[in-house]
Amino acid sequence: MNALLDSVGYTDWVLHALIWLPVLGIGLIFWAGEERAKKVAFWWSAAVFVLSLGLWWAFDPASGTMQMETTSPWIPQWGINYSLGIDGISLFMVMLTTFSTSIAILGSFNYIKAKERAFYALMLLLEAAVIGVFVTTDVFLFYVFFELTLVPMYFIVGIWGGERRIYAAIKFFLYTAFGSLLMLVGILFLFWKAKNFMGMPTFAYEDLLLVPLSGTEQLWLFSAFALAFSVKVPVFPLHTWLPDAHVEAPTPGSVILAAVLLKMGTYGFLRFLLPFFPLASQHPTVVTTMLVLAVIGILYTAWVAAVQPDAKKLVAYTSVAHMGFVVLGVFALNMNGLQGGLVVMISHGISTGALFLLLGMLYERRHTRQIADFGGIARVAPWFATAFMITALASIGLPGTSGFVGEFLALMGAFESHPMIAFFATLGVIFAAYYMLPMLQTVFFNKLETDENREVEDLNGREIAILSPLCALMIIIGCNPTPILERMEPSVRIVLERIEEAEASASVLNVIDIASPAQAEEVAQPEVRNQGSLSGLVDGEG
Repeated sequence: MNALLDSVGYTDWVLHALIWLPVLGIGLIFWAGEERAKKVAFWWSAAVFVLSLGLWWAFDPASGTMQMETTSPWIPQWGINYSLGIDGISLFMVMLTTFSTSIAILGSFNYIKAKERAFYALMLLLEAAVIGVFVTTDVFLFYVFFELTLVPMYFIVGIWGGERRIYAAIKFFLYTAFGSLLMLVGILFLFWKAKNFMGMPTFAYEDLLLVPLSGTEQLWLFSAFALAFSVKVPVFPLHTWLPDAHVEAPTPGSVILAAVLLKMGTYGFLRFLLPFFPLASQHPTVVTTMLVLAVIGILYTAWVAAVQPDAKKLVAYTSVAHMGFVVLGVFALNMNGLQGGLVVMISHGISTGALFLLLGMLYERRHTRQIADFGGIARVAPWFATAFMITALASIGLPGTSGFVGEFLALMGAFESHPMIAFFATLGVIFAAYYMLPMLQTVFFNKLETDENREVEDLNGREIAILSPLCALMIIIGCNPTPILERMEPSVRIVLERIEEAEASASVLNVIDIASPAQAEEVAQPEVRNQGSLSGLVDGEG
């Protein structure tokens, strides 16, 4: 397979194609007309997914550096380039995006009834923007794609959403835009520092990694970037926009929001926060703060989910809890934690996306999302109940499913560095069963008492085609995660090595607290800066 991909020059153009083919698909949708829009959108997105599958074989799992890199000048006088590349961290995010988009579009066939061309065009635009976020190696271009994702999602929620769609869309936009603007300030500051340090303007990722920063600069920049990404994750207490957006969004919008948009925040932690600000990232105060917020998010949103009468809102709160495990793994700052966080990202995208699809299918049949309105559905729709049960068990992390692998590794990583925090986070696994299993029992296995529930139809062929690959992936990843872990490990190791090198540099150049930038500047000699070491130093524990 590798030889075949190399023979067609696969690596030279594939990343560009993954971004621009969905944009080309927008034109085809409007050309096809309203009646054929959904079929064109699905088959086009499916073709993009098939193209992305080749990345699995074209990618060299032994290398942790960027692969398939290409660079073209965009605005050279400002040092902005159209630069793309992929590594073991972004590989799975790209494949998850293309897979989720095609599944979400297929799942929307009976849900979207008005303005179909506009809806499917926005779905493809969203796909292009998200892929751009994951493959760009120019920080300015990353920001452009990061912001571009807001536009289609805003209209998807605001036009095709529920009764409170305008409120939910505006809240989603304002929250994420505010955080992003602070990140833009941080990017511009890095650009200014890089220009002074290198004597030329540049937004290149690899160049900005070399910019020397004082301790105070690292801390402020970390805060700016962390706020933007924490809103997108979302991290408690910045999560309040998510339940509203999920509940009001149409089913395909909820699927994409859960499967890939939330991952942009945790991807930002791994791609920018840890490598750009390694000393700030490992400072005890910063680490403890992020871990505590992660645990609060895991426990608090689990309790809130347990009392929700609306099934979709219940699942929306579970997203905050799952992403709390990702943050927990990331700030464990070790191999198990970071790999666990990445696997949780993949598993959450699959299982929670499937839950929203199942709830959307149930809503199409009963036109209600109230848990109390259901009961005994398993008796009349056994295949529906089977798919829901597999998905729910994967969501709560049952051994043998993808959810267990990610949460186990994240908790193991947290236990290695912060045992007490890991103990409290482990309670989240128990609470997950507390909120998910009662819903499963009520909807599918209680008494079949109402005529409406007796008339619920089982899965049709299209729905089986949607859910089968999702359920299969939950089990395959749960039983054999090794191929995934092997591909992400070298890239994760590079992130950890940068953190360790920064700590070693701080130890060699003396022990200075992050709150003392004047001392840090005295100790950081020019020759050290020229080697790319950071001049802001934290104390030896950080």
